[in-house]
Amino acid sequence: MPMPDPAARVRAEAYRHGTHSVIDRTVPDEIAVALSYDRVGYAVMMATPTNLVDFAIGFSLSERIIDRASDVIDCALVTVEQGIECRLQVGHDVASRLAQRRRHMAGALGCGLCGLESLAEATRDIKPVTSSMRFSAPGLTAAIRDMARLQGLNAQTHGVHAAAFYQPGSADLLVREDVGRHNALDKVIGALARQGRAGSGGAVLLTSRVSIELIQKCGLFGAPLIIAVSVPTAHAIRAAEAAGITLAAIARDDGFEVFTHPARIELEEIANVA
Repeated sequence: MPMPDPAARVRAEAYRHGTHSVIDRTVPDEIAVALSYDRVGYAVMMATPTNLVDFAIGFSLSERIIDRASDVIDCALVTVEQGIECRLQVGHDVASRLAQRRRHMAGALGCGLCGLESLAEATRDIKPVTSSMRFSAPGLTAAIRDMARLQGLNAQTHGVHAAAFYQPGSADLLVREDVGRHNALDKVIGALARQGRAGSGGAVLLTSRVSIELIQKCGLFGAPLIIAVSVPTAHAIRAAEAAGITLAAIARDDGFEVFTHPARIELEEIANVA
C-alpha cells in the first residue's frame, strides 16, 4: 500500500466580498501514526505523512525511550488501512527499559496515581544547557526568512507548522514540516540525531507558539537557543530561564524579542566559538 500524500486537493464554496464562487484548494492531510517497539504498541499520533523515520527517532529521543539514534536497530514504515505503523526494533537495554515503564504505568493506573505521574512528567526538570555558542541577530533574522522560504508544504497549503535547525556559518538549514508543532520539532531532532549532529551546535527555529513541552524537548536535545515566530507562554519563559536556554520569539522581518539569557545574541555579525 503506497504512502499517503501529505496534502489533498478539495473543493469549497467561497463567500468573499459579498459574492459566491466554487474554488479548489490544497489542504494539509493528517494520518494516524502508530509507534511500536519490538512489535509492542506504545503511542498513536496524528501526523503529516512525511519524514516519518525522523519523527519516530525524534519522538523516541524526546520521550527518553532511547538515548541515541543508534539504539534503534531498524525502523520499518508499514502502511495499513487505518494509517501508518512505525515499527521500531530496539536493543535489549531499551526493550528492558520499556518493559519496566509499562509495568510502572500499569501499577500507577491501578492505584490511582496516574494523574500524579502525568503531572510529574509535565513539570519534569530540564537539564541545564551550558553551550557557549553565540549568535548574531542578523543571522537569526536571515534564518527565520530562509525557513519560511523552505516550507514547501506550507506554500501549498498555508496550514502546517515548521521547525528548523540553524547552525551559524552553515549554508544549510534543516527544515521539517507537520500539522503538529511537536511533531515538526521531533522530526528535526530525529533528522539531526540520524546525522550524528548535536543540538548544542545551533539554534532551533519554530513557526509556532512556544509552550513548555517544546522547551523540554529542546533542553533534552541540548539546543542553547530557541527562536519562534509566535509568542511563548509564561511557563515556557520560566522553564527556559531556569534551564539556561536563550528564548527569542515574535520574530519578524524587522527583528525579534529576547525573553531569557540575551547574552548569547550579539547585534552584529560575530565569529562563533562552540
